[in-house]
Amino acid sequence: MTRKPIRFIDLPAQQERIKAKVDAAIQRVLAHGAYILGPEVGQFEAALSAFCGAKHSIGCSNGTDALTLCLMAKGLKPGQAVFCPSFTFAATAEVVAMLGATPYFVDIFEDTFNLDPASLKLAIAQAKKEGLSLAGVITVDLFGQPADYDAIEPIVADEGMWLLCDAAQGFGATYRDRKLGTIGAMTATSFFPAKPLGAYGDGGAIFVDDDETNAVIRSLLVHGQGTDKYDNVRIGMNGRLDTLQAAILIEKLAIFDDEIVARNRIAQTYNDGLGDVAVVPTVLDGCVSTWAQYTIRARGKDRGTVLASLKDKGVPTAVYYPKPLHRQTAYRHFPVAGNDLPVSDRVAQDVFSLPMHAYLEADDQAYIIESVREALAA
Repeated sequence: MTRKPIRFIDLPAQQERIKAKVDAAIQRVLAHGAYILGPEVGQFEAALSAFCGAKHSIGCSNGTDALTLCLMAKGLKPGQAVFCPSFTFAATAEVVAMLGATPYFVDIFEDTFNLDPASLKLAIAQAKKEGLSLAGVITVDLFGQPADYDAIEPIVADEGMWLLCDAAQGFGATYRDRKLGTIGAMTATSFFPAKPLGAYGDGGAIFVDDDETNAVIRSLLVHGQGTDKYDNVRIGMNGRLDTLQAAILIEKLAIFDDEIVARNRIAQTYNDGLGDVAVVPTVLDGCVSTWAQYTIRARGKDRGTVLASLKDKGVPTAVYYPKPLHRQTAYRHFPVAGNDLPVSDRVAQDVFSLPMHAYLEADDQAYIIESVREALAA
């Protein structure tokens, strides 16, 4: 019997579940015609705040712009250092460099892939010796799991820095009774279609509790406008969230809790089936991941051979990330903690991700697990 193709992320299955509601939401926008900053944007922002507990939720154009707007609101400038992990997507450091500041790369924990506070301390000490002004820290809630904020927050506070949480992959996760969106000075997330909470195009959001910061960001995302849109009081950008995307996201947010439960069930099944043959993900005690990716390590194996075997079996995979940022052409001249990030380098050699979404059927997952076991045993 020929197996039906296994999807790495099954967006059509989710769409089928909510198609009637999404279609109706789109038709409402088409009927009122307020395509930019229509009523659904405000409704979505209110729903986001109700979901995560943030005082202010600000919809914006994408996750990268969300990070940029946060840094602009903080007045980031050349000569300042912002510390961030190297094992992440380029956007985390890109926004720092784009504003002329210095991304300072920090190593990660080998078991969670998230920022290592000891490496952060080392980087801070080095930056001081190098004469850089300490601005802030960008944590990354990689693959859906929150960083270790109990360990990171005191370091940030002791140095008088701000904390920006890059929850592009982690929105919806919980860190010891705190939802992402309520930690740090600001949180940024992405609604790229492949994210756990994804739009049908680009989108993002920023979460803040400070009223003044909220007002500044709302001005910045509409060209820095003041009380009148033709009176620009600061240099801003066009960072608005489209009304159509907000309308779609309202319906997707309504089922998000249910999907997070399903993702965690699926992750546990993977752990149970692969824990004796691969290095499976570790989730910190008291935390809930959104499992943006289910990433394992094939230590001691040739990853290319393993992935080729899985491809032959019809199991899609992806590698996040094959090269840490401090090894990439655009970023290799920026400083790194201890002048070496051994954990980031090491995990980049053997990580790979398996299909993960809330609609992964049990028989497909069993087949994936069996195929991975066979590939790793070869």
